Amino acid sequence: MAAIMFQGTGSDVGKSVLVAGLCRAFTNQGLRVLPFKPQNMSNNAAVTMDGGEIGRAQALQAIACRAPLHSDMNPVLLKPQADYCSQLIVHGRVAGDMTGLNFREKRAALLPKVLDSYHRLQSQADLVIIEGAGSPAETNLRGSDIANMGFARAANVPVVMIGDINRGGVIASLVGTKMVLDDGDNAMIKAFLINKFRGDPALFDDGYHDIAQRTGWQGVGVVPWLRDLHLLPAEDAVTLSTASPSAPKKITIACPILPHISNFDDLDPWALEPDVDLIMVPRGQIIPPHADLIILPGSKASIADLAALREQGWHIDIAAHLRRGGMVFGLCGGYQMLGDTLYDDAGVEGSASMAQGLGHLPITTHIGPTKILQPASGTALGAAINGYEMHMGITQPSTPNAALPPFARLDHGHSDGAISPCQRIFGTYVHGIFASAPFRHALLTRLGAAGSGTDYHAAVDSALDSIADQLTACLDLGKIAAIAGLTDNRS
Repeated sequence: MAAIMFQGTGSDVGKSVLVAGLCRAFTNQGLRVLPFKPQNMSNNAAVTMDGGEIGRAQALQAIACRAPLHSDMNPVLLKPQADYCSQLIVHGRVAGDMTGLNFREKRAALLPKVLDSYHRLQSQADLVIIEGAGSPAETNLRGSDIANMGFARAANVPVVMIGDINRGGVIASLVGTKMVLDDGDNAMIKAFLINKFRGDPALFDDGYHDIAQRTGWQGVGVVPWLRDLHLLPAEDAVTLSTASPSAPKKITIACPILPHISNFDDLDPWALEPDVDLIMVPRGQIIPPHADLIILPGSKASIADLAALREQGWHIDIAAHLRRGGMVFGLCGGYQMLGDTLYDDAGVEGSASMAQGLGHLPITTHIGPTKILQPASGTALGAAINGYEMHMGITQPSTPNAALPPFARLDHGHSDGAISPCQRIFGTYVHGIFASAPFRHALLTRLGAAGSGTDYHAAVDSALDSIADQLTACLDLGKIAAIAGLTDNRS
């Protein structure tokens, strides 16, 4: 029952991808591997087999392990939904709201729940690979930390420190991390690695040895910029950006980047379509007039994001797009915004409030305290779909007993979503719907194009194998296994 933890000198140093790649590399050796992250903060989440939710990165890591998703893999999840306030998920279920201040006060009380999850996973695996959060060098957060050294010391798990050379200052970031940590924390760190190196790694030999000499940590390798990285779902909205200009494509899909955008990995399968140009529209820019389809994404705070959408003038762009004969697709929170009215009488997303929707679908949404988390499969637009629901709203026709064409027929006998009378406005609560190649084809056919037929899940799986092979070539997996305490007792 070996374990190893990967922490980083800062956020976005590549911890999630490296853990996913190593999960697949050791799984491919025939080991039972499981991923773990004590505490995560993300609005990109996935539904688990036990009816809970975990961060998208841990879902990807579970896929890398070829293991079913379980809430124990990410026992504490914070989902930002308003300024200074996040929804707290513990063991996959909503456990209230937390502000930055009261979370710092109550975080230590969550450590026993974190350790319970970790020990359950440990009993089921040959190796648990653990991802830290942010940086352990934030000394102001150390007192009640459960995400980095607080967990590592409580669980007695050795640590490998990751430095990101792409952002510069990697020697100072690694050496500086050692300098600000106390002796007990430093004793947990057994090695370091360098990530995101461009060019010949031999050019960094002197720096690599300098880090080892100054820290006393052993180096386990230098990781190049990984191929196929773009095929893996990202977890943090900070990674969203507009793409570099490219040759014109047959179909343009535009998606505004809302302040509380969630589950934006819903959009990833469009990267597999050679005829599609997906444009993420940042604040301060108009939605491109030449767009064929506008997707309103999921949101952790639908009413607040609806206000932000209007503030940017995007409601005007959407109305003009529809007048030109364009198509609009609302996902979860985006579906709610397309309706007539949104009510949050209980103040689930902040203060009790209501808002007028965009008025493009004759529906009304009541946001409530009950969270729906369940797999969803069925048919939509004549094609098979397979995804999941994750929302805290109930949506109904604005006029009682009105006949509103549903968007999808689900296998459990219920209908989902709505389609406008003009057949150009769609809304659904089903996340992950674009992963279905037949559905992408059906939607693109309405736009005058054809889908590639590429299986998104197979593409992700292939990318994980490719990244595992690259890590096997550049990292010393023997050293990593030894640090983890892995003993090969397989017959």
